[in-house]
Amino acid sequence: MASGTLADDIRLKLGTLSPAERKVARVLLAAYPAAGFETVATIAERAAVSAPTVLRFVARLGYHGFPEFQAALRAELDQRNASPLSLYEETDGPGGDDSAAGLMARAGKVFSTAVTQTLAETPPHDLQRAVALLSDRKRRITLAGGRFTHFFAQYLGLHLMQLRDDVHFLPERDVERTAALSRLARRDVLVVFDYRRYEEDKVAFAQLTEERGGRVVVFTDTWLSPTSAHAEVVLPSQVTSLSPYDSLVPTLAVIETVIAGLVTALGDEGHLHMQHGEDIARRIGLL
Repeated sequence: MASGTLADDIRLKLGTLSPAERKVARVLLAAYPAAGFETVATIAERAAVSAPTVLRFVARLGYHGFPEFQAALRAELDQRNASPLSLYEETDGPGGDDSAAGLMARAGKVFSTAVTQTLAETPPHDLQRAVALLSDRKRRITLAGGRFTHFFAQYLGLHLMQLRDDVHFLPERDVERTAALSRLARRDVLVVFDYRRYEEDKVAFAQLTEERGGRVVVFTDTWLSPTSAHAEVVLPSQVTSLSPYDSLVPTLAVIETVIAGLVTALGDEGHLHMQHGEDIARRIGLL
């Protein structure tokens, strides 16, 4: 089971850092992971702090020096860039009892541990901010998924549509997609799902939203999509599974947790919106 990334660790420790150390943390998070491979002097200059402050920050993370910090970051990147094929080729073979009962026992252990670890490592302030942004009825919500995660964007989006107005999916066709992105403004929230073997267009979507003054919420893995550099909220999940394919079971748990928060945040207005939607569905024969 992979533990949280360096970025996760930095986010969790923000509240315990000195003001100068927080400047270093923000510089690293703003261009993660590339910023971590710059020199101590460069990071110090970008954060407007001294070189010893950068070294104290690294020590706060539990490393005995900057080279050790960068070695950990390189090891993390090897995992971040892994493909299903490379993971398959690294597999040693069966993991024990291959019977149906044995497979289910292993699956229960792996998935329950991954879900528990994911929720334990989710920064509470990020979860709270995600709920606040998505429940703000003055904001327009647009959701975009990837090759395997488009259905998660749809899953969250369909729940949002039951609870509030002005929820949209980023169109698939080029002209419609371009038109939707050209309308981005300060009131927009872009929700992106992007997991390793990250997709370059997601970075462009997030950057456009940020440049227009909008907000970006990213669901990603523990190695963090490059879109995270442009996000106000990052919700990472473990992806450990029994196969070479990354598991999205923990991601679904995070989505369900966000939905529970939205139901509470929207309260009576969300209930009335859902009730009105069901009334319309009955009139047109869907219920």
